[in-house]
Amino acid sequence: MEKVFVAQRVANKLFVTENAVDGALAEATELMSEMLKARKDVHVSLVLGDEAAAKLIDAIKALGDARSAMVAVHNELNEVKLRLGIRTKMDGWDTDKGEGLRDTQQPASLRQVG
Repeated sequence: MEKVFVAQRVANKLFVTENAVDGALAEATELMSEMLKARKDVHVSLVLGDEAAAKLIDAIKALGDARSAMVAVHNELNEVKLRLGIRTKMDGWDTDKGEGLRDTQQPASLRQVG
């Protein structure tokens, strides 16, 4: 199998994993927000549920660490790609042009860089 297709398969999983970590982080922060609103809505002391909030803060920190680790994985895999001689660029964020994702409905695809 051609290296470029293998790299594409790995890249697709990488993007899915990055999105999953970001999604989990977003959900956890929304949970914290809901917990804070709920406490106010039922007029209870800060003490009630404090242990749960502290554990959620720990979980959010862990998810933040996981996100940073995924950024490092992404950078390392980019180096691997270059060492394998694959000169392609993933559609998505184009740092040269400062453009964001072109179409989030389509899977990432490879394009040759000149």
